[in-house]
Amino acid sequence: MGWVAQYPGAMGTVTLIDDDRRLQLTGDGEAVDAASFAEATGWELKPEGLCRGDVCVPVRQSVTDARGRLVLPAVAAAMGRPAIADPARSVVAFGEPAAARAEAMATLAAPDFTLPDIHGNPVSLSDFDRRKRLLLAWSSW
Repeated sequence: MGWVAQYPGAMGTVTLIDDDRRLQLTGDGEAVDAASFAEATGWELKPEGLCRGDVCVPVRQSVTDARGRLVLPAVAAAMGRPAIADPARSVVAFGEPAAARAEAMATLAAPDFTLPDIHGNPVSLSDFDRRKRLLLAWSSW
């Protein structure tokens, strides 16, 4: 997986899973300290919205709680990303941006992936480039 940045504090830590990164941020439940979020991700809460460098995402509704901490599912929604949270375990995961998924769906191109075959050898979708492929998925549950 990716890198881990840790920001210990009196509040504890919240694990944010974002792409291939797992970040440990100061906070609890699904709310984190804005400074640790900015340091780990580069996204800062400013009057004009959530900003990273010259790029700002306008925030139409509050992304903070009563204590001024960033509520991660609200941050994800403001950025057009799905999120799932387990506040009891202080874990939040951000999904791929909706625009990126829509673009991938429009091209009908499957992302490359690698799985073991029945003999345990790794096989990638790209191994069959320029040939038609049928993907069959099955589960016993």
